Amino acid sequence: MRGLRGKGSSRTMAAGGTATAGLVAAALLAAGCSTGGTGVQDEGAAPAEAASKATPSPVPSGDAEHFTKSVDAVKLLMADPKVSSRVKADLRPCAKDSYPVDTSYAQLTGNDAPDVIVNVLTCGDAVGMGTYVYRGDGKAYENVFAVEEPAVYAAVDRGDLVVTQQVYTRNDPVSEPSGEEVITYRWSDGKFTRQFWVRNEFSRAVGEGEVVATEAPAPSEN
Repeated sequence: MRGLRGKGSSRTMAAGGTATAGLVAAALLAAGCSTGGTGVQDEGAAPAEAASKATPSPVPSGDAEHFTKSVDAVKLLMADPKVSSRVKADLRPCAKDSYPVDTSYAQLTGNDAPDVIVNVLTCGDAVGMGTYVYRGDGKAYENVFAVEEPAVYAAVDRGDLVVTQQVYTRNDPVSEPSGEEVITYRWSDGKFTRQFWVRNEFSRAVGEGEVVATEAPAPSEN
């Protein structure tokens, strides 16, 4: 369904990209074994149903442990004065100790430490409420990007930040937005600047079935 996870595109497509990468890796591994090779290592890809497939940042040799350290995204959000009180009030567990927060790690701002991309969702419909980028220096994190709008979701594509926001008209259900806007940002001169903008308008005819034309009966012969 379009519109869920912010994002009719980012999370689902990224997840789909992961599944596809896994199938390709499995096929290559099988081929490597059959020919006496050593096989391949599947690096995988990171989510989110936004229009863009997340691409993992290259990890320098020997630094894998450093790049896989996780942060407590909920704690980071709740301590951040730039996160609105509305988002903080709605940021509650969907189940015991399970918060509706997606977290990604990537090198977006040129630091050695990975940046943290956080998407806050609703529990019921998994619609994005806000998306944030935190720049780390190895000791602390600084909020360098934030969008707090309905149905927003951010992903990473080849080192760029890609933000997808669903567009709704008055009578659109949550699962069926009228379109989406996809904006690509790149880190430059100490901030994210907009590089590309795309607006997609979805067809209402898709999924409604085809209209079958009926022919008038031929006149009978006397």
